[in-house]
Amino acid sequence: MIKGANVALADLSDSVGSVIVSLGWVSPTGEGDADVSVLLLDANGKVRSDGDFYFYNHPVAADGSVQLLGKTPTADGSEDRISFDLTAVPSGIDRIVVAASRYGEARFGELEDVRITLADAAGASLLRFAVDDADSVTAVIFGELYRRGEGWKFRAVGQGYETGLAGLATDFGVDIEDDAATETEAALDGAEADEQADAAVPAPAGTPVRQTALGAIPAPRPPEGEAGEPRKPAARPRTAKKKVTLPRTVKKTLAENDSWKSARLFPVSVLKSDRDREMRATSVLLSVMAQVPEFSRRLTAGFGAPAGRMETFTEVSLPHGDSPRRPDGVIRVERAGKLWTALVETKTNGNALKADQVQAYMDIAARRGYEAVITLTNDVALEGSPLVDVKIDKRRKHKVALWHLSWAEVAHQAQMLIRHEGVGNAAHAWLLQELLHYLQHENSGCHGFQNMGPAWVPVRNGIDDETLCQGDARALEVVENWERLIRQVCLRLGGELGQKVLPVQRAKRGTDPKERRDRLANQLCLDGRLQAELRIDGTPGVLTVSADLRTGKLRTGIDIPAPEQGYPLSWAKRLVRRLAEAPADLHVETLVDSEAAGPRGTLERLRPEPADLLPKDNARITGFRLSLLKSMGSGRGNAETGFIRSVDNAVHRFYTTVVVHLDTPTTRRTPSKERTAAE
Repeated sequence: MIKGANVALADLSDSVGSVIVSLGWVSPTGEGDADVSVLLLDANGKVRSDGDFYFYNHPVAADGSVQLLGKTPTADGSEDRISFDLTAVPSGIDRIVVAASRYGEARFGELEDVRITLADAAGASLLRFAVDDADSVTAVIFGELYRRGEGWKFRAVGQGYETGLAGLATDFGVDIEDDAATETEAALDGAEADEQADAAVPAPAGTPVRQTALGAIPAPRPPEGEAGEPRKPAARPRTAKKKVTLPRTVKKTLAENDSWKSARLFPVSVLKSDRDREMRATSVLLSVMAQVPEFSRRLTAGFGAPAGRMETFTEVSLPHGDSPRRPDGVIRVERAGKLWTALVETKTNGNALKADQVQAYMDIAARRGYEAVITLTNDVALEGSPLVDVKIDKRRKHKVALWHLSWAEVAHQAQMLIRHEGVGNAAHAWLLQELLHYLQHENSGCHGFQNMGPAWVPVRNGIDDETLCQGDARALEVVENWERLIRQVCLRLGGELGQKVLPVQRAKRGTDPKERRDRLANQLCLDGRLQAELRIDGTPGVLTVSADLRTGKLRTGIDIPAPEQGYPLSWAKRLVRRLAEAPADLHVETLVDSEAAGPRGTLERLRPEPADLLPKDNARITGFRLSLLKSMGSGRGNAETGFIRSVDNAVHRFYTTVVVHLDTPTTRRTPSKERTAAE
């Protein structure tokens, strides 16, 4: 593209619900870099609040619409990638600005091949724009995504700023006070020095060490010139470091028989009590976080932690009143000479957090100037609904953030890295594999959400005998736990597939989480059904899950649109052929634009006669609905016969036996019709 040009994303790809934007450049000296930033602007061209400004210290949007993925090495430098979920961008946002800034006195003119590229969710390249005239500026707007009607367009901008990140942000309404601007510039000045996330292999004594985005590596000694003075080494392009992932297939074991168990870095056989499990799980997780920067960044970026040198600690004693408190762990990150600190409180085996305990840690953090308290349990946090009722003293001037992680989220991020996206070296991949094995072991107590709660049985009984009334608090509890279960199902399936899997929230159901849950609870009392929708990148439609508590049946399904070209009989034959390996009891229904229902039948009956899918009245076919039915578990727990396990298995079975055989999307979805909730 050329400067000022624009293009509709829909003209570039049939599937642009998610895009990956990459900003890249080459430093001739092999040093020097820039930081990316993103601003979400309303119709007035301003951010709604400072929360619409995303940079290295605020890299992830809570709704999943923006995620700064960090730097990826290339053959001659590096590039920063940003993931945009355009279907999750709030309706009040008209424009998304993508920019980058340099630190200190550095200028973009010192860099070469400054460019921005766009790719779809599958990684296919869509466009490229080179910024050729950014000589004396310290910040550049590379491009912007903006709405046009029901779709999105991209404009190549290439506008420079001599006032750096602070000037750029201020122009778009970000409130940067003088002292805050000074802190921002100081952080930017130290950004390159603090990109030392990888654990380094010790170099021989006396060998100088250079910190890079790939970790600490021994720097070559410059050759000596006349009078023994070192000469400046010739500039050489950096080579890309290949990401390491572990193979899916397990190597043949050398054990004599099945009774031989592989040695593990983190053994679980000695765990006897809940206290043992909590201490071991905390130490295992925090130690791996300190050694694998890609992993720790995934877990802490959303909590406001900066990218920098991390150290972790366990069983730290901190004064509090008459007796000291001992949080399970402490995370400290150093960047540009400043410290970010979070206290960590963990629970395993389904144990609940204690509000007074968390409050004490909040008080300690506020008194000591720490930034955050992180809770880590098997429970899954709900949007707008904290796990513990902690009331912060508003008289305190220091604001401490309270964040929550689920063990399922930890396992998901580890699996994404070692199976799909890769880490810096084989040692890091092995550490993550050992961590994942530990978390998934039945004795670790880190199994994620595993109980539908005490209201499950009374609600089921009330639905059976028709005594459950609207407004019953127990129905609301079941709806909340259903939402937690669906979020965990998304994490597990996404980790296995290496794809983004998110629950869908329809705009017509409202945006207030509490009101939405109250409405779903009343609906549960009326029809006895729990329903959810999952969007999986690369699939032709939304995967639906419905649990009918009256009949004890689980239904999983997907609606796929009819092709835009061809003949109905050809569509039916092709669909049946693609489903050759799908279960014979798969239900197939033809969707038509008339009031009458379309033909339907099982795949077993339709295989010899695909023409039975054609409507007799020649009504226009709009698509096909595929669904599977199975009995659901009755127990509230995570046992083999429990409800939680049955939902997880039903979604997994439907995806692996049905969805994988379908074509990728051929029709475009309307971004404004649905909003996707982040994990």
